[in-house]
Parts: sequence; structure tokens; C-alpha cells
Amino acid sequence: MKIETQNKKGLTTTLSIIVDKKIIQEELDKKLIELQSEVSLKGFRPGKVPANVIKSQFGKAIYGEVIDKILRESSSKALEEKKIKPAGQPKIDLKTFGEGKDLNYILEVDSLPKIDLADFGKYSINQFSLKIENKLVDEKIEEIAKNNKTFSDKNDKSIKGDLVIFDYSALVNNQKFEGSEGKNTRLVIGQDLFLKGFDEKLIGVSKGDSLSIEVNLPENYPDKKLANQKAKFECKIINVQKPDEIKVDDNFAKNMGAKDLADLKTLIEKQISTQYKQALDSILKKEILDQIEKLHKIELPKNLVEQELHLMTHHLKKDEIEKNKNKNTKIAESRIKLGMILNEYGEKNNLKVSDDDVKGEIQKQIKGMPGQEKMVVDYYQKNPSAAQSLKGALYEEKIIDLFKSKIKINNKEITIKEAEKIITEFNKSEKNSPRHENDHDHNHNHDHSHDHQDDVVKEKKDTKKASKVKKVSKK
Repeated sequence: MKIETQNKKGLTTTLSIIVDKKIIQEELDKKLIELQSEVSLKGFRPGKVPANVIKSQFGKAIYGEVIDKILRESSSKALEEKKIKPAGQPKIDLKTFGEGKDLNYILEVDSLPKIDLADFGKYSINQFSLKIENKLVDEKIEEIAKNNKTFSDKNDKSIKGDLVIFDYSALVNNQKFEGSEGKNTRLVIGQDLFLKGFDEKLIGVSKGDSLSIEVNLPENYPDKKLANQKAKFECKIINVQKPDEIKVDDNFAKNMGAKDLADLKTLIEKQISTQYKQALDSILKKEILDQIEKLHKIELPKNLVEQELHLMTHHLKKDEIEKNKNKNTKIAESRIKLGMILNEYGEKNNLKVSDDDVKGEIQKQIKGMPGQEKMVVDYYQKNPSAAQSLKGALYEEKIIDLFKSKIKINNKEITIKEAEKIITEFNKSEKNSPRHENDHDHNHNHDHSHDHQDDVVKEKKDTKKASKVKKVSKK
């Protein structure tokens, strides 16, 4: 086999490869002998079909199969001999081929760039920990108490804040309609959750009362013919209950799933801390990755950038793709660049993700979703790509953890108010950054010739949502 370098420009190398016809003929002969024991033709005993008969019937298919095999083996050997690490699939252009001829083809390949990893020893970054004030915890407990009101029967007439339980039957233009009847409907007067102005007309009722209420159906009512129409409700009051006094004590805490009030406060503090920590950790990770990208200058393989760009834009219309081509190309380049740097760092430090690591992460997910264990297991069993994606995410986390061990981290304690400001400013900057657009998920592949950058940060939820405690769970 002859291998000659025809051209080398940047990361792209063009090789001319010639495979001697004798080698091809030897492979053809081997294949014919192999097929003699497998082919069954009418008029011949099994295993006794002459080679020339097999060749006359299957010659083209056999030659094609042999050439495919030789192309794979010879191109792989050529890349190894020239010490080229391919970035993606090489392009092959057949020049001369055919039975009795040498195989001559051109191999064009983009190679992975040499990456000189930067020294991170001088780099420092802030890592935030939260100081949870007692006042905030008490406010959250009050919020939980308000959302978990209990009610007791009362003999007096209803007032604002009472719970009224009633049956109803409604008509619009003397006609019944879908949803015009209800049994044991429960309304807390003043919340206005049924129809606008309806619950206020329940003020002053007692158990056993009957009354008529006229209100307009909403403008967005599902049946457009009834939208904004006046409806007449005939109501029968089943019961009237008053809200019980909220007493935040050990019994209340036990009803919320805690051991006692002190334990409830600890759980709420932990929950608030966890919710903010996720956002703050993502900011830290994003800053680390941005710094890593800035510290390295790398020539990027064009084919990998093109592949990434296609993944980002294949679902868009042509005019949209053309309009945002420059911006999307920059995003694709950023992702490929960072993906290669991370992968190089992982390889240099012999970082690996084992099957046990993946199983362990799946078990964590199962524990975090009580009652849905089978659903989680089935998902990963039926979607091998999901497990591979998880493996890529774990690989990246190992690399990030290693970075953290190398750089100087300044631990800084901040209040919730300060945390909200940091998260809000970060979210604003992310929304305005080009990387935020066309965001999508894909993970690092351990085959370094097909690496892509994982999405390094996803936009965090509104900070108010991040700080809101709806329920307490103890894991």
C-alpha cells in the first residue's frame, strides 16, 4: 500500500492511497472460499458450489463488500501511519477501481488540533454559601400554615374567609349547559376562584339555605357561545365552616412530615438553601467554563463546526438559518471548542465514567422520585441514548470538579437578598447572550473525534420561584 500526502492546509490533510491489485485479488479469493461453504444453489451439493459459479452470480456484490473492507482497513492504517487523529468521518473519493486494477483513492480528513492546556493555578473564582436568616424561615412556615388551613363547622352565618360547601344547578337562557351542575362544591369566600364575584354573594348564608345567584360566565369560557353570558345558579348550602386558628407548634410540624417544630425549621432551611445552591452552582460552573474557553486559542475542525451548526438549525426554515448564520456559527464554534478542551483535560487526567457511576446516578434519580421508580428504570432501559447522555453529563461533572480542585476558590457567605440579586443579574446576562439562543441538549462523546460541548448552563427559574417553599419533604 502506498500513502502520499498530497496537501496539508491547517487541520485538513489530503492523502493519496493506492492498494495493489494483488492484495484486492487475495481478499476476493478468500471471500469466494468463505462463500463456498455458505452458498446453496440448485444443482449443487451444499459446500460444493464452484467458485466461478459463485463469482458469475454474485461477483459485483462480492467485489463491493471486499472494497468496503479494504477501504476501512487501509484508511485506518493510513491515518495511524501519518499519526492523524481524525475529527469526524474522513471523505473518500475513488479515483480508479475495478477487478484486476489497483484501488486508488483520495482521503480528505480534518484532524483534531493539538491542545496545550492552560495553567489554572493562578485563576480564582468566588463560590457562594447562603446565610439563611431565621426571619425568612419563620415567614416560610407562616406561608405553609396559610396554605394548609383546616376548617370546622359553625352555626353562624358565613363571613369572608369561611368555607362554604354547596350544590348548584345553573341555566343560561333557561338552558342547561356542560358544567352547569355541581355537587359538594367548596369555596373559600374572598378567594374569587370560581366565577368573578360569585363567592361574595355567599356572604351571610347558613347551612340549609337555598339561594339564587346571577353572574356572567367569563369571556374565555370554553364554549364560545356561552362566553360572557349571564348564568343563573340555584344553590343549596350543604355546610358552612370557619377557619381554625393556626397554631404553629410541634403538632403542626408533625402534620407537615417533620419530627417537631425545630426539625421543620431545619428542613425548610435546607430546602431553601438547596434551591438557591443549584442556581449559584450553575453560575459558578458557567464562569469556570467561560474562563477555560478564554484561556485557550484553538483552530477548530470545520466539519465538527458544520455538524454542530446542523444540529442547532436543522429544524429551522431556510430564511431563519440564513438570517442568523453568523451568530449561530459563533455559538457552534464555542461549543465545539469547549467540548474539545474539556475532553482533552479529561483524557490527560485519565477521568472516566464507569457503568457503576451511571447506575449510581440512576439510583439517585429513583430515590428522588418515590412511587415512580419503574417509570425511571423503564425510561433508561428503553432509551440507551438517555443513559449515554447521562454518562456524558457525569463525565463533564468530573472534569468540572477537577478544575475546582486546581483553581483558587474564594468562599463567600451571602444573604438570600444578595443571592437573588446575583441570580437575577446572571439570568439577564444569559438572556442577552447569543449562547442563550438556540439552546439545546447534547453530551460529550468519549470518542474524542466526535465530541460536542454539553450545554453548560440552563436558564434558572425566576428567583421568587426558587425561594418559594410549597411543601416540605425529608429525604
